[in-house]
Amino acid sequence: MIALIDYGAGNLTSVRKALAAVGAEVAIPGSPAEIASADAVIVPGVGNFQRTDALDRDWRDAIIHAIEEGRPMLGICLGLQWLFEGSTEAPECDGLSLMAGRCTRLASAPPLKVPHVGWNALAFPRPSRLFEGIADGSQVYFTHSYAAPITGDAVAVTTHGVPFASAVERGRVFGVQFHPEKSGDVGLLVLKNFLNAL
Repeated sequence: MIALIDYGAGNLTSVRKALAAVGAEVAIPGSPAEIASADAVIVPGVGNFQRTDALDRDWRDAIIHAIEEGRPMLGICLGLQWLFEGSTEAPECDGLSLMAGRCTRLASAPPLKVPHVGWNALAFPRPSRLFEGIADGSQVYFTHSYAAPITGDAVAVTTHGVPFASAVERGRVFGVQFHPEKSGDVGLLVLKNFLNAL
């Protein structure tokens, strides 16, 4: 069972449908304690980084405990950004600090606009379980204004004016800046590959 975390930062319906399409059983925990029975955790989200403050210490501790026990975690969009130390979008809010660095706003330079909305390509600097069977240059769907830095944890890089980490992986912790639930067959394969980490 996948614990899909609902903290009021986005519509979970499309994520649930995509997970169902790849054969995942999904539950939305009503309390942090319910994460203990999950096989994996997904933290989705859209919008301002400050929304992550809804995940208080109890939620954070439960998610960290699941990770420490070896259960896979996937952050989607804002969920990826939350894996880092924080974001300049809401400097007073702490991230989960599983990845080093802070997220920053994408630079706006004509003709490119921010937010970055639409399809864009993935480039793979190193192999990743998340992208097994997915070709370099594959297109996925983005909608965001802030992005994560490229560090040693980056397993996919996308360029919108400047390059940014469009996916990260460390151990069994994964994050994607794009929306796999809106990225067609490529996105569904990303979710399948995540399930294979169970």
